[in-house]
Amino acid sequence: MSKHPGDHHDGHPVAQFVALLEAELAALVQAPTWSLDSATTADLVPRLAGLVAGVQELEARVVGHAGVLDLPGSIGARSLAAWLARVTRVTGAEASRKARLAGDLAAHEPVRVAMAEGRLHGEQAKVIAAAVGDLDGDHLAWRDKAEAHLLGEAAHHDAHDLKTLGRRILETLDPDKADEHEARLLEAEEARARKRTALTMWDDGEGLAHGRFTLPSAQASMLRKALTAIAAPKHVRATDGAGSYDHEKPTPERLGQAFREYVERYPADQLPAMGGTNATVVVTMTLDTLNGGLAAAHLDTGTALSPTEARRIACEAGIIPAVLDGAGQVLDLGRKRRFHTPGQRLAITLEQQHCQHPACTTPAAYCHTHHGIPWSEGGTTDTRDAVLLCPFHHHQTHRAAHATGQTHPLRT
Repeated sequence: MSKHPGDHHDGHPVAQFVALLEAELAALVQAPTWSLDSATTADLVPRLAGLVAGVQELEARVVGHAGVLDLPGSIGARSLAAWLARVTRVTGAEASRKARLAGDLAAHEPVRVAMAEGRLHGEQAKVIAAAVGDLDGDHLAWRDKAEAHLLGEAAHHDAHDLKTLGRRILETLDPDKADEHEARLLEAEEARARKRTALTMWDDGEGLAHGRFTLPSAQASMLRKALTAIAAPKHVRATDGAGSYDHEKPTPERLGQAFREYVERYPADQLPAMGGTNATVVVTMTLDTLNGGLAAAHLDTGTALSPTEARRIACEAGIIPAVLDGAGQVLDLGRKRRFHTPGQRLAITLEQQHCQHPACTTPAAYCHTHHGIPWSEGGTTDTRDAVLLCPFHHHQTHRAAHATGQTHPLRT
């Protein structure tokens, strides 16, 4: 029975559903999960995610209706988000997110229906709504097709990948305008980021300074890569001695120490090697982009750059060029050496970006370069047979191969 007496069995269907859900959830408060077997558990997790998405859509619909009824005005709240934060006790940031989702779903009916049916999550809905909304001018007529295409892709991609697909949506719909459209979106995003760039610092009088900063994604990627190079466990053990660092990844404390060291001692050209390569940020672009074209460039950290920003970096900083189809370093050394060269490592990093175990996203900087055919069995040190694996999955792969002759499935 519902704990809200106003929810009668003959009331509104939404009220009936909420009352039923409350009653069913209350009955499961003490239900144990230890008796669920692995197959059932694996089946339930994505199903529950779909149910949560459906409930979130219903919540967004009701929140939107609260705005139509001007419930915020009934308590003097200045906005729908402020009212929502007050009545649900969530933070202002979370209330704003919920209010924006309500607006996005109200404006994009197919997206709303997909989320209500559990085929789409809130993060994906937000990204699709934004990508479709970016189609203006001559491309307004493409919105319905773009929305349908991205909804289809949502079955295979998370919100991060959908954002990339949305930015390049015209490659499918209007290829001749795709580069220009992406360049315009990236430049607008970078302009907004530059305006919001900030740094604040203050001293607490007890020997510590505290700070807060906001950086554009490209420059943040550069800073992160520099600091992780200094904080990488391999580098720490090399400088401080064996046994000095037992973590596979840098801890927040170690990253703080790395920042201190970076400020105090390190010019850019003296950064230590990280994952077998120098910690220089690599900008990948076509020769056409370098010469004034419209195609986006990319940092090896995965951050996309507008062609204007890429050319500015190329002009003002020393870069390692990774120009497509250009002559580069020798990348295939066959049996002449066992370990991959920095040039090979850069090429592998640009292509694979992270651990290639399907369930792992450990960044390339923390990965080992694994020979697909073991060196001891005649494997060659080249990029075609190289796979990035984090230490954990590298160890598991070798252990499984030794025990059963089989290895984990890897990304292709």
